[in-house]
Amino acid sequence: MAARVRALLTFAGLAATAVVLSSCDVGGLHPIFPNPVSPNGQDIYNTYLLISIPAIVIFLGVEIALLWVVLRYRRSKQPAGYVPPQVHGNTTLEVVWTVIPLIIVLAIAAGSFVELQRDFQPISNEQMTVVVSGYQFGWRYDYGNGVIVNQPGTLVGDVTPFVVPTHTLVKLQFRSSDVIHSWWVPAISGKTDAVPGYDNFSWLKIDQVGKWRGECAELCGAGHSTMQIIVQAMDQSDFNNWMDQQKAAAAKASPSPSP
Repeated sequence: MAARVRALLTFAGLAATAVVLSSCDVGGLHPIFPNPVSPNGQDIYNTYLLISIPAIVIFLGVEIALLWVVLRYRRSKQPAGYVPPQVHGNTTLEVVWTVIPLIIVLAIAAGSFVELQRDFQPISNEQMTVVVSGYQFGWRYDYGNGVIVNQPGTLVGDVTPFVVPTHTLVKLQFRSSDVIHSWWVPAISGKTDAVPGYDNFSWLKIDQVGKWRGECAELCGAGHSTMQIIVQAMDQSDFNNWMDQQKAAAAKASPSPSP
């Protein structure tokens, strides 16, 4: 009886630990999944649930069955030489435990494929395009109007935010100048690789003011850990003021033409 109580307490402790950890923030990133703020982020979250819920149910079912077998048939409670009931050749059982996992895996594959086709293809109805270039070790955001925001990596404080207006469909075009990087802000979109010589695409549309954190998700060299990402969404009027300031700073920094 004492062994059974200890086993149940251990299982309850592990479950409680998982719940506590799921409610914490780690380095600005939620350890499971943050609240999505862009429609494609919501789609990825839904796909995450599609995969996680069956996985958790199956995991709990297997662990409970295993715990029951361990407690029910433990040697200390059986007579000497006891052999548990043996079941062989149950065709119905074998078909069931083959077909059900196949259905689950096919559903996960279909849902994931639909999500990839919906949210990881170039869009054509964008209201704004930003070219995102990864480099060792940081990110560069080109708005296409002379304004370029450099986001060099650091482990001390926050990096320079990548600023976008709210209620605006922004097309993101990813490039790299050296090795493969991966732009990832979990609340906004999935991981998108920045590959030398090849453009990848994603998008975002944020309808609330705020800041969201991310990081490079591809091991890209010694400074990989410094490649933080901050995306800041502003109201359109605030964004326009910010953009005017960036244009003025860019014009001031550029050399004057020769007479």
